[in-house]
Amino acid sequence: MANWAALVQNCVSKKQNKQLTRLYFLTFTTFLCTLFYLLGLWHHSPPSLAAVSAGTHLSDARNCPDSTSKLLSNSISNSTLDFSATHLAPDPEESARGFHAPPCDPTLSEYTPCEDVQRSLLFPREDLIYRERHCPVEAEVLRCRIPAPFGYRVPLRWPESRDAAWFANVPHKELTVEKKNQNWVRFEGDRFRFPGGGTMFPRGAGAYIDDIGKLINLKDGSIRTALDTGCGVASWGAYLLSRDILAVSFAPRDTHEAQVQFALERGVPALIGVLASIRLPYPSRAFDMAHCSRCLIPWGQREGIYLTEVDRVLRPGGYWILSGPPINWQSHWKGWERTRESLNEEQDTIEKVAKSLCWKKLVQKGDLAIWQKPTNHIHCKITRKVFKNRPFCMAKDPDTAWYTKMETCLTPLPEVNDVSEVSGGKLSNWPERLTAVPPRISSGSLKGITADMFKENTELWKKRVAYYKSLDYQLAERGRYRNLLDMNAFLGGFAAALIDDPVWVMNTVPVEAEFNTLGVIYERGLIGTYQNWCEAMSTYPRTYDFIHGDSVFSLYQNRCKMEEIVLEMDRILRPQGSVILRDDVDVLLKVKKFADAMQWDSRIADHEKGPHQREKIFFAVKQYWTAPAPEQKST
Repeated sequence: MANWAALVQNCVSKKQNKQLTRLYFLTFTTFLCTLFYLLGLWHHSPPSLAAVSAGTHLSDARNCPDSTSKLLSNSISNSTLDFSATHLAPDPEESARGFHAPPCDPTLSEYTPCEDVQRSLLFPREDLIYRERHCPVEAEVLRCRIPAPFGYRVPLRWPESRDAAWFANVPHKELTVEKKNQNWVRFEGDRFRFPGGGTMFPRGAGAYIDDIGKLINLKDGSIRTALDTGCGVASWGAYLLSRDILAVSFAPRDTHEAQVQFALERGVPALIGVLASIRLPYPSRAFDMAHCSRCLIPWGQREGIYLTEVDRVLRPGGYWILSGPPINWQSHWKGWERTRESLNEEQDTIEKVAKSLCWKKLVQKGDLAIWQKPTNHIHCKITRKVFKNRPFCMAKDPDTAWYTKMETCLTPLPEVNDVSEVSGGKLSNWPERLTAVPPRISSGSLKGITADMFKENTELWKKRVAYYKSLDYQLAERGRYRNLLDMNAFLGGFAAALIDDPVWVMNTVPVEAEFNTLGVIYERGLIGTYQNWCEAMSTYPRTYDFIHGDSVFSLYQNRCKMEEIVLEMDRILRPQGSVILRDDVDVLLKVKKFADAMQWDSRIADHEKGPHQREKIFFAVKQYWTAPAPEQKST
């Protein structure tokens, strides 16, 4: 009995009770956790699985097994983790979501909106106004992608491209017939050959430039930028490149078929343009040398207005070179099928115009004549009344050149204190000119930009271009690209950072930009043009291998439609060419919508300083596609 009592007391002891209570608590807690876990799992499962697992609509599922399998498969796909960013910009406007850019008709493969030959016929022929820029109105703007001609191939690499181009890329044989005896271009098999000939240089452009080099110094770096008026296929500019002289060549759209297009296909800087009634799209004091080789410009007519425009864009001390009629007319008048009297009169008129501009005729030897612009206008002002020099312009900004009418007055050079000074400041010789502080900045004439800002900008773009090359392996591949475009060049830092690569950059300064910096770009020994990106560029389709733009779309976001700028970029970009834009992330997301609609391969990358910058880098490659073969057009 005593033993039994001891056993009962042991069972109900305080120690044993405490162990049982803890066991019950743990069991109950485990049960609750399991219950709530299962309830949560059921609550957060996809609707289709929840319905099936709860037995809802099982009869429908049995009757429609295919539907059940679809529900299950959808549930599985919906459970996939999504690692995409959740903090995105607001949805783009309706125009971006509904944008559609189908291919244009194959007949438009060379469509140049503001230089359209058919539209030009609607404008006056006097003063060659019909050959100037005439852009389509809003209702006429094409919203389709310009196709490359069937058989288009990536152009040959420089320097091979200087002497050859694929026929399929510029399928025009007119010049091979019209200029057959002048060696402009020849057709051989599947390509064109460019022997370097010209109307006034039958021994080739190289020998012609050597002749010029005997008359003025082309080797010391004092001549870096040049302008070629009526360029033909730009052989003069092409052969200057080996001498570190960078020429902008231009010719009108319809003088000879595809001449500027040939120049660009060769990898030589060129634009469609004409001396007519508006200023050339360059700042004052831009070029060290201007050239005309039988360019057929009537220099003495209209009170010498064309030569006056050349004077505006020539740098103080710059040279103007003329070959062809009327120079050396005594030897050529029969071949030119003109009378001695008319040629002699033309030369006298040119001499008078040059004198009224205060130019000095340096030399006339053989078929070459060279004049030099004064380094300042001190003597010109003193002798103006005696020699009846033309009056100076006073009203217009000499650097304003977008749809600005030309005048017959003389563009005044910046004031100097001594006759030995160079107006506007003396430039360093090339290549020191590239990194030396440009006179427009050091003199303070370009308000808001200092020498320190210029130096910092130069170093900044070296870092940025190095980063670009890590994004675009084609840009990093030496020789892959040749023709480059900078849509908002500012001080030309992007082009300067690429100076050791075998490329040239057309630096465009938007007319809407806060600072008119194109003069600075030329003072660095680089080239460029003014541009309004709400309009098309004066160039053929497929001009550029690579397009760069810094904050272009932010600049134009309230001025014109974003999709029209992207379409213009697509027009002038070659198949398999690249685009790099830097801008605010919200802006670039909208650009990407349009780029994707045009079937570009695109992505947005982080800023070179890291992911925390609002500014991002948009990178895209235009896919290769062409017009269909002729027999496929009907389908």
